[in-house]
Amino acid sequence: QVQLQESGPGLVKPSQTLSLTCTVSGGSITTSGYYWSWIRQPPGKGLEWMGAIAFSGSTYYKTSLKSRTSISRDTSKNQFTLQLSSMTPEDTAVYYCVRGLGTPTNYDYRGQGTQVTVSS
Repeated sequence: QVQLQESGPGLVKPSQTLSLTCTVSGGSITTSGYYWSWIRQPPGKGLEWMGAIAFSGSTYYKTSLKSRTSISRDTSKNQFTLQLSSMTPEDTAVYYCVRGLGTPTNYDYRGQGTQVTVSS
């Protein structure tokens, strides 16, 4: 059973950079065919795919967020990390890390999510 667990700050000030880490257990992030993504859900809105890092280490980003987003990984810890710069209140959301099978958006496992609020 694959488990994903998000960790990071719950409160970020405007203009700061958010850093969230996803720790994966029950499966390796380097296993072929899997993609490890970050998605978010702002209050009252739907889920938004932000970007992914593949089993190979290749990265993919939503076009509108690409200039502010970076996803990296630490294979020794089986973790991957999201960095989102220039945070604004519009980035307030529940952030989830997910596993995709075959494609970045074919989710089969998801973390429980972590609330991130952007406020001064």
